[in-house]
Amino acid sequence: MGRFVNPDNSAFQVALNSRIYVDKTGLLEYTNEVLDTTDAYICNSRPRRFGKSYTANMLAAYYSKGCDSENMFSGLQIGRSRDFKTHLNQYDVIHIDIQWFLTNCEAPEQMVAFITRLVLDELRELYSDALPPEVMTLPDGLSRIKNATGQKFIIIVDEWDVLIRDASANKKVQEGYINFLRGMFKGTEPTKYIQLAFLTGILPVKKEISQSALNNFKLYSMVGAGPLASYIGFTEEEVKRLCEQYHRDFEEVKRWYDGYQLGNYHVYNPNAVVSLMADGEFQSYWSGTASYDGIVPLINMDFDGLKTAMIEMLSGASVEVDVGSFQNDIVSIDNKDDVLTYLIHLGYLAYLNYSRSAFVPNEEIRQELIRATRRRKWNELLAFQQESENLLDATLDMDGDAVAEAIEKIYSEYTSTVQYNDENSLSSVLAIAYLSSMQYYFKPVRELPTGRGFADFVFIPKPEYKNDYPALIVELKWNQNATTALQQIKTRKYPASVFHYTGDILLVGINYDKKSKLHQCIIERYEKRDDN
Repeated sequence: MGRFVNPDNSAFQVALNSRIYVDKTGLLEYTNEVLDTTDAYICNSRPRRFGKSYTANMLAAYYSKGCDSENMFSGLQIGRSRDFKTHLNQYDVIHIDIQWFLTNCEAPEQMVAFITRLVLDELRELYSDALPPEVMTLPDGLSRIKNATGQKFIIIVDEWDVLIRDASANKKVQEGYINFLRGMFKGTEPTKYIQLAFLTGILPVKKEISQSALNNFKLYSMVGAGPLASYIGFTEEEVKRLCEQYHRDFEEVKRWYDGYQLGNYHVYNPNAVVSLMADGEFQSYWSGTASYDGIVPLINMDFDGLKTAMIEMLSGASVEVDVGSFQNDIVSIDNKDDVLTYLIHLGYLAYLNYSRSAFVPNEEIRQELIRATRRRKWNELLAFQQESENLLDATLDMDGDAVAEAIEKIYSEYTSTVQYNDENSLSSVLAIAYLSSMQYYFKPVRELPTGRGFADFVFIPKPEYKNDYPALIVELKWNQNATTALQQIKTRKYPASVFHYTGDILLVGINYDKKSKLHQCIIERYEKRDDN
């Protein structure tokens, strides 16, 4: 048993000892299936506090020859697997945490040599005859061991991308590290000595212009998690069970922390959910895991449409994004899509594959992004927020003329990318215009199913503002009139769908006349009746 070669299971035992542990050992069933195949090269990237190190420690504890983990895993999901004992503690495992090595070496330039020396020292204790003194590189050492003994390795690299992010300006360090990884994992020879390679980090493995440095890896990330989707964060069913156990309001937890959608799963940030269960306070736990100072330069980059896109997403809308151009580093960011894709990998934005769109996932992250923009006095947003607050005030005052005027002003100043030609574009403008409402209301529900159709927008107040702010039911019309919009709300009984959320309800009918290029708005207070 060593520190890096065939480690013990104590790191994973810490997770099991924790007050809250959610069983993710089903991942081991998948890795068992792909052992010693072309699918056994996995890069599983996810944001901070989404369980990267837990996963790496779990893999090491299960596969390492350096420990006996049967009692540890037998009561978990993997313990019910048919091949549970077939692979349990049967492999030579190399587990390295790049963050630890970077912290403990004198300079980033020395990190590869530091890893090589420490791991080779431990391998020589096990395979001294196969590793003569002239062996100076880790790939050469692993190749010689396999040739001499037939032994293959499971290699786990935690926080693989630390240098890609933290030493992004040092080209020499970047090239040296990528060459080290290429030597370890790329080509014919590594296939002879690798049983499984599992990399964790925030970014997927780095791309290069001419060729991917590690294109033999399967990339599972926040833009496409594939078969690992349910093992990245907590699933909705897991959060429901925790809410029952700790007597938390699941619907409130969902509003605060849901939003990441990976395949068929709604995924929650484990750190936020665990903190809520333990503390009982609905708040943003994100700032305790990462500084938002790092994203301020990103959202302030001078790319066309970037700040407009951020305003749209903060308002509850989604924005199309091309995630394919991102080079998985932070020195090759060339356009708005690269910035948004990086924010997706960092967890500040969520991504929907089927619509290829990004959005702010939940209330926790929305608050963090607002803080980030205020940190450097993002003037565009500060000015916009004031105009949006004026619009909300006018709505609550039931001043239809002022609402129409405010929408026109916001459209002309902040939505240059929207082509105003139908009700969908009017919806986009409205979502942006009511940004300030997000302080008091949940993210607006678009196309909410109601009694006899779908309301265009429904703004539902947060519980703490329920008695002071009415629900807003908004119907939009194009080249018709606001009276027609208001009448549709009534005849189709849209208000019935929000009775259980709030006290008062305001009905808002808005029309845009393409010929006159003017908005019209009528607002009425809805009077509840017993027969509704």
